[in-house]
Amino acid sequence: MSKTEKHPVRIVGAGPGDPELITVKGRHALEQAELVVYAGSLVPEAVLAWAGKQVRLENSAKMHLDQIVDLMVRAHAAGQKVVRLHSGDPSLYGAIAEQIRALEQQHVPCEVIPGVTAAFAAAAKLQIEYTLPEICQTLIFTRMEGRTPVPEEENLADLAAHQASMAIYLSAGMADRLQAVLTDSYGENAPVAVVYKVSHQDEKVLWTRAGSLAQTMKAEGISRQALVIAGRALGAQKTGSAASRLYDRGFTHGYRQGHE
Repeated sequence: MSKTEKHPVRIVGAGPGDPELITVKGRHALEQAELVVYAGSLVPEAVLAWAGKQVRLENSAKMHLDQIVDLMVRAHAAGQKVVRLHSGDPSLYGAIAEQIRALEQQHVPCEVIPGVTAAFAAAAKLQIEYTLPEICQTLIFTRMEGRTPVPEEENLADLAAHQASMAIYLSAGMADRLQAVLTDSYGENAPVAVVYKVSHQDEKVLWTRAGSLAQTMKAEGISRQALVIAGRALGAQKTGSAASRLYDRGFTHGYRQGHE
């Protein structure tokens, strides 16, 4: 009697919402899966369309960790191909560490397939670079403290003091506090972008100023599922004041001799 073939559980990043922004590898994993446990509060149904006809779909929105892990362990033991589908990229606010740890305790191997996080989908929509020569070379992914604490040394005011580009997640419900921090660090007139449900069909893109952030978000009824982007790079590239040396006519590098 042959042993049941076992497959690693694949933790897949679904991307920001647009089903075409999942990776090719992630799509293939969905097509092959026999069980998909997906984060139903964040992963749109359009992404699930890549799953094959043989799949069983389980929405984890109302499940706790033990229930999620039990589903995956049982399917793995039965030789099924399992996908745990997270929004964006699993490495960022994805809560995968405890799932991987629990699966390892059950001797279930895992494979992580990265996805496109909202910050990069938002940059594409806004047609911006987060890093500009001599303006900004650092991008900070962060969030404000809410029900989930943030380490004291990572509080938003201290991070914003670096004047780097910032992609601020999970903070739309604290717009007044967010406005105060950004105004203090970047100035009242600093450009700020708010991208609600980026790449979804009901996406909204708002350009505002740091000093008007809370008013803008309240006027649009945005209190969740929005990314707030701030930093000097937002304004500088619109003026054309920064350009990479890479394509500068006079810049010499390993593949091209510069010309005067």
